[in-house]
Amino acid sequence: MRKNVNSHAVRGYSDRRWILPFFASLLVSVTLFMAAVFGMHSSSYGEDQLQFDIVSLARPEDSTGYFVESDLHGAFDNNEVSNVEAPRLAYLISGTKGDSQRMMRTLQAVYHPRNQYILHMDLEAPPRERLNLSISVKNDPTFREVENVHVMLQSNLVTYKGPTMIACTLQAIAILLKDGLRWDWFINLSASDYPLMTQDDILYVFSNLSRNLNFIEHTQIRGWKLNQRAKPIIIDPALYLSKKSDITWTTQRRSLPTSFKLFTGSAWVMLTRSFVEYCIWGWDNLPRTILMYYANFISSPEGYFHTVICNKQEFRNTAIGHDLHYIAWDNPPKQHPLALTIKDFEKMVNSSAPFARKFAKDDPVLDKIDKQLLGRTHRFAPGAWCIGSSDSGVDPCSVRGDESVFRPGPGAKRLQGLMDKLLSEEFRSIQCSA
Repeated sequence: MRKNVNSHAVRGYSDRRWILPFFASLLVSVTLFMAAVFGMHSSSYGEDQLQFDIVSLARPEDSTGYFVESDLHGAFDNNEVSNVEAPRLAYLISGTKGDSQRMMRTLQAVYHPRNQYILHMDLEAPPRERLNLSISVKNDPTFREVENVHVMLQSNLVTYKGPTMIACTLQAIAILLKDGLRWDWFINLSASDYPLMTQDDILYVFSNLSRNLNFIEHTQIRGWKLNQRAKPIIIDPALYLSKKSDITWTTQRRSLPTSFKLFTGSAWVMLTRSFVEYCIWGWDNLPRTILMYYANFISSPEGYFHTVICNKQEFRNTAIGHDLHYIAWDNPPKQHPLALTIKDFEKMVNSSAPFARKFAKDDPVLDKIDKQLLGRTHRFAPGAWCIGSSDSGVDPCSVRGDESVFRPGPGAKRLQGLMDKLLSEEFRSIQCSA
């Protein structure tokens, strides 16, 4: 009896198994029918889009859109958003032992609430000095309110002739990118650099320039320089020691690379966001290959970015051969920059460069630059964003106005003249030349 009842119950359940699939099929059929009806009804409105989809699917060989590289490449070429508003600059200001006050002076001279600033004091500076720099930034009321000045928490040993300077620069760029900060150009300065015009002058002129221009002095390494620069192998002790020392030369020599050409130039650059993003995220491995090559290269800060940009077709036409600095070199052999003084003032102004180096700490020429070129009497070089009263010696920049409004001065006229020369067809035609 129990067996018969259970058999009947199982048979009854089996008879009803068609119900769920039936209703599911019915639901799918109704959905497809309604989609077809509405699709035909709206086809006249969406004809262009439909044709675009058909063309896209009819060309399977053009598959670049399916890979992440194409998305990154498109992001590099898209400047529509950045061109809507005035540009923003990102500065790296670096220093070593005894440079904290000089770094603050340079920072204040190039400060603008529209820009971003990151400071790095290397590990050779004592902890107290690095801490005092951080406290100075933290206690400044403008920096605290605008929140656009950052001190790198990790201090690195930096050897100028070795790869550690490039490593520190790339780290600063990565931090600026990681934090999602808005900026269009990256500029590296040292504590011995100083501006020769206001940020209003620079931002005003660059508002009318393409955001694809990279200012990087460069030349291809040829002849005997290949033997002296490319074949020797050096080791930077700052990569593995806790105390700074000079680079070490090895007895081994290496062959010249065949997959890319070597370029050299000034270590001081003004690079576009799209190019430094490529150096950090580049998918074709060229930036990393060249970085590994320059890990044992003498004076790698004077070659890494230069070699990358001139070996990448996408960027080589964006390279402008100028570092935007006035520098006086010893002659001969033009290996070390001379310290600038009052006697160099007119040459600095006539160069039309926005920056100059190198300056000794608190040299009187800096006061002359503040007074005659920057109009700086308080913390910052004033601009249109400073709308406070200057009565009784009050700092006008203590009250901020519209940061997108600029008040260009004589420096803007000088800089525009320099840009006209640098962007001429005659000058640009020789950039990254083989």
